[in-house]
Parts: sequence; structure tokens; C-alpha cells
Amino acid sequence: MEKTFIPGKDAALEDSIARIGGAIEALGFTIEEARWLNPAPYIWSVHIRDKDCPQVFSNGKGATREASLASAYGELIERLSTRYLWADFRLTSALNEFGHVHQSDERWYDVDGQWPEELLDEHCRAIYDPEGDLELSDLIDHNGGDSGKGVCALPYVRQSDGQTVYVPVNLIGNIFVSNGMSAGNTQAEAQVQGLSEIFERAIKNRIIVEDIALPLVPQSVLDRYPHIDAGIKALQAEGFGIRALDASLGGRYPVMCVVLQHPKDGGIYASFGAHPKFGVALERALTELLQGRALDELEGFPAPTTDMEQVTDPHNLELHFIDSSGYVGWGFLSDKPDFEFADWDDQHDNAFERQALIELLHDEGHQVYIAEHTALGAYACRILVPGFSDIYPADELVWHNNNQALDFRPVLFDLNGATEEDHRELLEALDQYSVNDQLRVLEWAGIVGDKGTPWARLRIGELRLWLLLALSEQEEAYEQLGSVLASGHLTDDERLLYRAIFAVLELTVEGKDLSDFEPSLVNYFGADKLALAKGLVAGTERFPELGKLDPDTPTQGHRRLMEAYAKVLKGQLR
Repeated sequence: MEKTFIPGKDAALEDSIARIGGAIEALGFTIEEARWLNPAPYIWSVHIRDKDCPQVFSNGKGATREASLASAYGELIERLSTRYLWADFRLTSALNEFGHVHQSDERWYDVDGQWPEELLDEHCRAIYDPEGDLELSDLIDHNGGDSGKGVCALPYVRQSDGQTVYVPVNLIGNIFVSNGMSAGNTQAEAQVQGLSEIFERAIKNRIIVEDIALPLVPQSVLDRYPHIDAGIKALQAEGFGIRALDASLGGRYPVMCVVLQHPKDGGIYASFGAHPKFGVALERALTELLQGRALDELEGFPAPTTDMEQVTDPHNLELHFIDSSGYVGWGFLSDKPDFEFADWDDQHDNAFERQALIELLHDEGHQVYIAEHTALGAYACRILVPGFSDIYPADELVWHNNNQALDFRPVLFDLNGATEEDHRELLEALDQYSVNDQLRVLEWAGIVGDKGTPWARLRIGELRLWLLLALSEQEEAYEQLGSVLASGHLTDDERLLYRAIFAVLELTVEGKDLSDFEPSLVNYFGADKLALAKGLVAGTERFPELGKLDPDTPTQGHRRLMEAYAKVLKGQLR
């Protein structure tokens, strides 16, 4: 069989697919190719997933079908190896069977002791705890933090001197998210990919925040890459405005950009790609543009704006990280670039490029920390560059830490059995942390919901309402109902119940005798709904259809999630 080699890869695509796909299959996963897209020549993407557990999935992109499938398998093994696919969920039950939650080399630290010397170094502490206010208890992760074992941390090697530094799982999840993760045929290939991704996102943010105008890639340069040029011209023929831009900021960083403007709504979508090889970086920017999107799914991106407060808002930058759907400033689209085009390129091997990227980061005053994973049959790594590869600001650890629900899981798992004090503390926490009313309660708690069930449908706003009613806070419940009724996710049956509660509360708060309005209320809402509404307002009924949950297997979906997790943890022991 003829083998296909592409720039930047140390093995043929066919060999990568067979080896990594085989490693994933050996773990017990059955992967299906759920969706293929080829909206333009040399622009492919694929979504793959496990048949038994939909949370095990990945996406791939490339200039060919084989390249995109290899990309998807690489992303999947990276996310299995780093456990990223389980980063949002409660995993405490894994301790009983495997003796660890995340990795076999994890360490736990008692929150009542002194700060351990190996837990973060001075460089990291200066970035994430400059005032010395961070407590160990702030760094308990929400995956296994309710085990009572304290702070879980993973070993990373500091590249400047080879020293091992332990980094809390909580900090990794809150600050870096998925940035800097990679897998590859070799160590050098994977690390070049991970480092390139870090540069891509950091320089992209700088360009957007500073409203930097980028130079066009000359047609004479595009002519060197016929398949990229063909993809661009095909999109232009469909009516899209497409511009290939040099995002290297004068040749310093290995980053490229492709901008799409929709002909109907004028929306702007800026896609970035990075790699030391110019052609690879540009191809990644182009294929990223349409990863998971058909041509008829490109409407709805915002038009450019002169409001730079809106552009630099952290939420807008978060949107750019998630799916590039954030705002960009008009200055970014200026025909007067802030840098001249740089015809940069690096044709060295991956080992050389890896070292060059790390040296560039060191030259700019950064430290690079790498954790390597090989136990699942392929090389994967996670790279952290504090202060540079951060996706969220350091104050997330204090104000928006993802462990907010940790202390309240026992209350959530048994709402009807909890005490009045438990209910009040939970309600106060929801207000203190400003938890979004539209967030699903089980998502906040790190639990997979079973689609269509009352627990899976329950939002924070509705939980607030049930807590207020359980605490006999009728006026506050009446005010909260306005927010609940404004929600667009309610079924007709749910909306009818909330309207009935609203009517009963309104009359009760006004001191009216409900019996005077009984016929009309029954006519409006039906006898059963009215009886339930009256019981909820009176406190004789509480938390309707929200039964007690088993902490280890609260839902069938969570059981399947943990079964998939067990495949990975068993696989690392082979």
C-alpha cells in the first residue's frame, strides 16, 4: 500500500491511523466516524466518538480525508491520556478501584499543612498567587476533591533545568483548560504541535486585544501551496470574502490567519493556525476555518466593531477560544498593516523546531513545564507556559473556580433529606458565586444527566426557586419566578406548573384568600397542577421529581462515563 507523508509528521498517515486507532481499540472503545465534511477542495473535517459513551469524542481536520482522520485519532488519544475528556466530571469513585483519580503518579496534599515545597515553584506562585492569599483549600479539584484527601497535583518537568514541579489539577483545569495538549508519532512531533497551539492562541489573543492589522499573504507566496490556494479560491467562488494573513508579527511567531467575511450578514470569522513550517501553519488556519462546519453554517458571526471594550471583554476572548465566534475590531481589518509581511519558514526537523520554540519562550521570560504520557500506547503530552498559555485569568481561582459545587454535592444528591441550614447555605453559595440561572444543575455538580429526566433538565434558576419555597421565602420566590418563566428551555407542562405557582404566590403575597379564586385557578391550570402549586408554596411539597441520587452512580449517563474512565485507567496498567 502506498504511504502518505505530510510536512511536520514523523510517520505516514496510514501508519498513524493504524497505530493510534489500534491503541484506542485495545482500550475497549468502539469508535465511529459520526460526521464527515468536505465543504471545499483540500478542506476536510471529521467528528469521531465512542458508541457507548458520547463524552468520548474528538474532532480532526486536514487537507485530505486521511489527514483529518489521523488528526481526530491524535486528538482522542491526547484527551484520553491527559484525562481531559473527564475534566468536568466527578470521578471520586475511581479512588476505590484504582487508588488514584487522575494519574498513577499523582500526589495528594493535606490542606491543613504548610505549603509543600514541590507544589508550584516560585515562578508559578508569582503569577497565580502574587499577594500570597491563595490557600491550599482553594486548589481542591472538583473531580476527586470530595474524597477528603486534599489537593491533587501532577508532576511536570521544568524545561529550563529538568526539575519536577507538581501542579494542582484544579489550577490546570481552571486556567489552562485544553491548551497545550498534543499527541504524535514521536515526542518531538507532539511537542512541536503542543507548543505551536500555545503560540497560536496567545498571539491570536494579542492581535485581537491590541486590534493589530495584519499583512496579506502575497499571491506569489500562495502559489507555492497549490492545495491551499485552491481551497481559498473555492470559498471565494461561493461568495465568501477570504483573506490569508501573516500573523507572525514580523516573522517572530509561527502563526498564520485566515479571515472569512460572510456575504449576507457581514459577519467576520478569524481562524488562526500555527507551526514552524509556513505551509503547515497556513493550512491549519484554513482547515480550522471550516472544522465541523458546512458552508451553510457560517452565518451568525458578529460584524466588526469599534467598541474595543466589547472586543477585549474576557467573555469575548473566551468565545474566540471556544469557537472563534467573538467580536473583532475594525482595526484588525485595516488595509494598512502594523507589520510588514514576513516570508518566514523553518524546514528543520521536529527536534530542532521543538528546541527553537522552547528557547523563544525562555527568551521572553517564560518557563515551560511538560507532562508526558505513554501508557496508553501512543505518545501524548501536556505543556504549560504560565502567564502565556493561560486561557482564563488567575483570579478564576478565587471568583469562578470550577470547584464551587464541591461542598454542596451531598445536599444536591438528597435535597429532600437535607436540613434547612443546608438549603440556606446552598442558596447563599449560588448567590455568592453568581452562578448563572441557565446553567444545568448537574453540569455545575459535575454529573452527566440522563436526557429528558427532571434532574437533567433542572437549571440553577429553578433550583433557586425550589430552595426559596422550601425556606418559605415567598416574596423572593415570587421574584425568582420571573427569571424562570423567561427561560426558553421550559416544556409546556413545566411552564404551566410555574405559571400556577406564580398565580398562587401572587395571590398569597397580596394576602388574598385562594378559595375565592379556586374555580378560575382550576380552569386555568387544572386541578392537579393547582394542587401541586399550592403544596409547593405552602411547603408541604418540595423539590418535585428530584429524588435522591447515589453519589457514585447518580445517573445512567454518569455510570457509562465511569465505565469509559475505567477502560483508560485499566489500560495504563497493562
